[in-house]
Amino acid sequence: MVVLTSAGGIISLLDETEEELKVYALQQLDALVDQFWAEIADAVSKIEELYENEDFRQRELAALVASKVYYHLGDYEDSLQFALGAGKLLDLGTKSEYVETVISKCIDKYIALRTASDASPVDSRLESVVERMFQRCFEDGEYKQAIGIALESQRLDVVEESISRASKVDQDILSYVMEAAMTLVESVEFRNKLLRSLVKLYNNLKEPDYFSVAQCLVHLNDPSSCAEMLKSLLSSGEDSKLVAYQVAFDLEENATQQFLARVKAGLPVGDTDAMETDDKISDAAAFNKIREILGGELSIKLNLEFLHRNNHADLLILKSSKTALESRNSVFHTAITFSNAFMHAGTTSDEFLRQNLEWLSRATNWTKFSATAALGVIHKGQISLGKALLAPYLPKDGVSGSAYSEGGALFALGLIHANHGDAVIEHLSTALKTHQNEVIQHGACLGLGVAAMATDNDDLYETIKNVLFADSAVAGEAAGLAMGLVMLGTASSKAIDEMLQYAHDTQHEKIIRGLAVGISMIMYGREETADALIEQLLSDKDPILRYGGIFTIAMAYAGTGNNKALKKLLHFAVSDVNDDVRRAAVTSIGFLLFRNHKQVPRIVQLLSESYNPHVRYGATLALGISCAGTGLEDALAILEPLTKDPVDYVRQGALISLAMVLVQHNEAMSPKVVATRKLYEKLISEKHEDAMSKFGAVLGQGIIDAGGRNVTISLQSRSGYANMSAIVGTAIFCQFWYWYPLTHFLSLAFTPTAIIALNGKLEIPKLEYVSNARSSLFAYHPPTKPPAVETVQKVTTAVLSTTAKAQARARRHEKDKGGKDTPATGGPPNSATSLTVTDAMDVDAPAATPTTEAKPKKNKKKDESFEILQNLTRVLPQQLKYITFKEEDRYQPVKRTITGGITIVKDLRPSEAEELISLSSSQPQAAAVSSTTAAPASTPAAASTTNPAPATDSDPAPPEAFEYRD
Repeated sequence: MVVLTSAGGIISLLDETEEELKVYALQQLDALVDQFWAEIADAVSKIEELYENEDFRQRELAALVASKVYYHLGDYEDSLQFALGAGKLLDLGTKSEYVETVISKCIDKYIALRTASDASPVDSRLESVVERMFQRCFEDGEYKQAIGIALESQRLDVVEESISRASKVDQDILSYVMEAAMTLVESVEFRNKLLRSLVKLYNNLKEPDYFSVAQCLVHLNDPSSCAEMLKSLLSSGEDSKLVAYQVAFDLEENATQQFLARVKAGLPVGDTDAMETDDKISDAAAFNKIREILGGELSIKLNLEFLHRNNHADLLILKSSKTALESRNSVFHTAITFSNAFMHAGTTSDEFLRQNLEWLSRATNWTKFSATAALGVIHKGQISLGKALLAPYLPKDGVSGSAYSEGGALFALGLIHANHGDAVIEHLSTALKTHQNEVIQHGACLGLGVAAMATDNDDLYETIKNVLFADSAVAGEAAGLAMGLVMLGTASSKAIDEMLQYAHDTQHEKIIRGLAVGISMIMYGREETADALIEQLLSDKDPILRYGGIFTIAMAYAGTGNNKALKKLLHFAVSDVNDDVRRAAVTSIGFLLFRNHKQVPRIVQLLSESYNPHVRYGATLALGISCAGTGLEDALAILEPLTKDPVDYVRQGALISLAMVLVQHNEAMSPKVVATRKLYEKLISEKHEDAMSKFGAVLGQGIIDAGGRNVTISLQSRSGYANMSAIVGTAIFCQFWYWYPLTHFLSLAFTPTAIIALNGKLEIPKLEYVSNARSSLFAYHPPTKPPAVETVQKVTTAVLSTTAKAQARARRHEKDKGGKDTPATGGPPNSATSLTVTDAMDVDAPAATPTTEAKPKKNKKKDESFEILQNLTRVLPQQLKYITFKEEDRYQPVKRTITGGITIVKDLRPSEAEELISLSSSQPQAAAVSSTTAAPASTPAAASTTNPAPATDSDPAPPEAFEYRD
């Protein structure tokens, strides 16, 4: 067989005058171009001439050959242009590198033109190729691929057609589109159109998915449609009422206070005296229950009950840390205060405070402020008793107490009512107006910001603004934060203009910083709407406002993974002249990518090795924020070396982030937990360790055991969407670099990890469900063991052979004289007691052997491959995929996917009597302090609750009154 070694002869045919010869040459070159493209490239101009000649009948063939030549030359732009000219000769079904590359370039260009801001016209030939690509996807059954291209090119019609075709073979295609819409689509306008379309599609299903509809409506900010849906469900039968209750709980978890208030306003006013029957609930009572759920009171009460019942906080850890640290050092005192608050967050347990009243009394000034505010974290969710708990420390008319204690109490009141502040907003607002002390105003502003988060309350905004204009550095910083929190996510141009103007006018750095972070809060979740403000802030000459611009990117694009925003953060992380801005830029990567946390270690790997310690510190927090609660090995591999960094605050960041990543992990889930806990103990007990590292270690101990080991840190809700209060709380927590009292904001990110099942009457039935994993995998970390009691055993004195022989001779001598058979000492012949001091040889006695007390052996429990769990039990996020309800069980969840949290279950045997779990009767009591001793300066522990262990029979007596020592 003759092998062709050159295409020269065929190329020469292009110079012939006969058109048939030219066509023949092109046909042959098309077949040989992959082999002889370098030789054909010299004649590509001739091929182009043929394509440009409108009289040539095989122009498309000439374009195809030219396209392939340019492809091999690496000129993909020209290759694409000629490929478009090839028309139908470009066979998209051919499996070759050339075709795949051309298709890829076509799609990229099509997407770029479709999403361009100047609305550039799209080449009809390009559109034809893409349309053929869609048809190819449909024919091959690659519906998800078609949806992906359609989403990026904003082709809503193709998305809908793909769903219509795919729904016949894939029932989960809508869930796929929903997830893709929230994570891939960058255009807010197109996303809203897509969500509207999804609402229709979900409602048109044979069994409508009301839970997904509710999520779409929350993102569309459409409370009226939510109210209509709830009304429709409540009037459609008993099963639909259960669905309505579950939808209401989902709304309460994901929506803002303002949204929920509008939903409640859209519901008909029910008769509060409506009676319930055993079998059916009246519509009026059902609407009242929906209002109760949307108000958040029921969710908070149930989560509080869960944390109270299952508290596994280890007081021995706190006790050891307190003993090891110098209590007169305010940094260490504050660290223990924060650690205790986090460890007991939401548990209502103040046992550590009661046991250490004398230590607590040493708190002074801002340490006292933080100690009092810690009560808000410990009692977070006690909305019905918040004022009573804090009554001894709240400001009182005519009574002058410690301003730090009173300010901390106001902050604590806001933390107790975090994101559910209707009951205390007026009280906090009044306190802010009537007190001129800057410390009290500081606490009142922080409390108002937390309690009135995202309410868009103009009156409250004006009240806080008046405090800002007083130009007090301490009160002004908190006012700037509070203004941003009240207007959270509103993108209010009026608020932004006023805050930005004042930031330029004032000389106080604290106020500028508070305003900068507050401005970022106003743009929460606004994505490209915030771009103009971001550019304005990042171009400002004031580094503090550039710092605010970085956090504006973090808040506006939180969880989106937006490439443009990520590039901007990386640019400022390595180029800005200010270390604070660079640190914030790296930290903000964590906020941007918490949905794709596995990418973060790869992105910050090089940054964690930067020469600049601020950049390294930012890398630690980025990992802690994005990988919180995941135990990701790649993140731990970067953080561990940073715990030995030469710079103290880098070590601090690494220690805090380690705790965030490993929260709720045991040795079975992550073997590095044990080493991390030992590292904390070692650093805290090390006398020569820097104070900042010790602060990070103590804080880490509180975070890793947060909420009695029953909460995780998550910037996502259980449904997988951005958790607003958690994101905002974590962002403000990052400001503890400048101001320690802001550390308490991390408690807003604590999410209880439980399954709490409720029946149709919103009562807690006794039920069981199965965890199809071995029990040790998700067990609590074992408690710290107290030091073992050692006893010293006396070792028998050694008897030398020479001494024994001498004694034997003496005995024989005595016997010969008619003496007694026994030696003078009366002991047995070889007994050690028969020796006198002079008999013993002067040798070193063996050391006493320490032996621990004998412990009875326990029969090890067999680690079963599954576990039966009860209602109100801890279930970790990683454990949810193993949870199942048996088909024969009496109770079945109304929601198909088990996401944890509060779950409505249907009773399949309603005629049988139900066994219910009653809520704990022990409620925290305000301290019984007489009027002469109830000064606000008294210890926070006096108004706290008792140890929440379920086995306690009665509350301990209130502690004796005492005063802080200034």
